[in-house]
Amino acid sequence: MAEVDVIIPVYKPAAGFLKLLDRLASQSRQIGSIILINTEKSYFDQFIADTDFKEKYGNLMVRHIKKEDFDHGGTRNYGVSLSKAPYFILMTDDAIPADENLVEELLRPFADRDVAMVYGRQLPSGECGVIESYTRSFNYPETSCIKSADNIKDMGIKAFFASNVCAAYRRDVFDKLHGFTEPTIFNEDMIYARRLLNAGNKIAYAAEAKVIHSHNYSGWEQLRRNFDLGVSHREYPEIFSGIATESEGIRLVKKSCAYLCRVKKPWLIGKLIWQSGCKYIGYFLGKRYQKLPSKMVKALSMNRCYWK
Repeated sequence: MAEVDVIIPVYKPAAGFLKLLDRLASQSRQIGSIILINTEKSYFDQFIADTDFKEKYGNLMVRHIKKEDFDHGGTRNYGVSLSKAPYFILMTDDAIPADENLVEELLRPFADRDVAMVYGRQLPSGECGVIESYTRSFNYPETSCIKSADNIKDMGIKAFFASNVCAAYRRDVFDKLHGFTEPTIFNEDMIYARRLLNAGNKIAYAAEAKVIHSHNYSGWEQLRRNFDLGVSHREYPEIFSGIATESEGIRLVKKSCAYLCRVKKPWLIGKLIWQSGCKYIGYFLGKRYQKLPSKMVKALSMNRCYWK
């Protein structure tokens, strides 16, 4: 049995997805199976038509689900159920390993038996804007660290910040904690991470485990994304209550403004304020979604199937 499998939810794969698979195939640490949980079979069949996809990627296991059945927690739990490896890595279909050492670096912190989750560093792509690029460096710095429940008091929400864009898990702890909460509109990774800390385990951030992953969201997209973030915070008060989440956002805005001045691009501050305002409005409304009309909730949400 292989020591580690990789599990990737897939939706409307693009050309970069093949690069992701190629980079996984060239890793210094051997991967067992790459398990793809694809949403809507027709999109996937169209993507692989007229290619040697099946012959080239022999260690793939592909399962298809319908769009209305996708759930941030449940779909990943399904993928994990198909793996028997003692460790597994969760990725998104747009995260490209930066080098051949990703898997090796993600598994390295597990030498500490208390570490049960390891997440990697996200680097901006070449098409990434200046503001988004700085946000990546703010959330994913150059220095690795290990976090425990003791850090919640001084680090706040950052103590259980983690991302399934690229994260590795110790299987026995995952099973003991019954996996990801489902259904979840968003934040299944951080909800699990907080439960993991509460159970006495640790989370590692591995700065040398690098993937290229970034977005250039519009203001409206930022609003909708943060609406779902606010909903998740409202629905899981046992995870997020008592944690000052807004203060972390304000700190990011202040540091981003200083950075834009430092790199002599102060005209981008207006765009930063606009995007930050959209994020705040989305988060504010999301935390109060129960007071909004159902049609408005669906219009504001990025995950409309959640409200079925």
